[in-house]
Amino acid sequence: MGDSLFKNDGTEKYSLRGKIFSILRQQILDGKYQSGDSLVETKLAEELGVSRTPIREAIRQLELEGLVDSVPNKGVIVKGITEKDIEDIYTIRKVLEGLAAKWAVEKFTEEELTELKDIFDLMEFYTRKNDIEQVAKLNTRFHEVIFKATKSSVLQNILTDFQYYVQWVRYESLRTPGRPQEALEEHKQIIDAFINRDAENAERLVTQHIINSSRNLMNIMKLKKINP
Repeated sequence: MGDSLFKNDGTEKYSLRGKIFSILRQQILDGKYQSGDSLVETKLAEELGVSRTPIREAIRQLELEGLVDSVPNKGVIVKGITEKDIEDIYTIRKVLEGLAAKWAVEKFTEEELTELKDIFDLMEFYTRKNDIEQVAKLNTRFHEVIFKATKSSVLQNILTDFQYYVQWVRYESLRTPGRPQEALEEHKQIIDAFINRDAENAERLVTQHIINSSRNLMNIMKLKKINP
């Protein structure tokens, strides 16, 4: 069976496993595979045009990340993102992104500040149009510029990879009426802290921004439990 969806450029098996892992992880986060669904190696191999070996390796990685479980006599079952996972995501974000903001303010270039401003202008435009999908994408780009501005490849790589999980909760939070406007104001304040090169305030504002998003999403989840 050929690797039809992937460029045959001589990359190692590990790279193919990594690509498949990224595809399956994103499909789980996007809801294509939901909690309780089964992942069948043969079916996935056929869909992706690869052999079962990289599928099996990617599934092992998904299991290590807690997104699936291997259940005896049932196979691989999707767990998805749990409420505890979401709490963990926000706890980790507060620590790491707060630190990133502090470091970024101390090291950012004028080009990176301009990039933040340009992204903010687009966020403002799409917020007025109530285009939540675009706002969420721009929100992710905004934070990625901050990660880049830290000039720390270690912190940037950790946070960039973590964005796969953050994007889902960010989108859910922004779907709440009024939250996009609140988030826009929070991003404006963060930019002001960069302009003033106020590292402590930038750290505080990013941390509070994440706390606000967390509270908003937790309220959504509580309401869903009350009114499923």
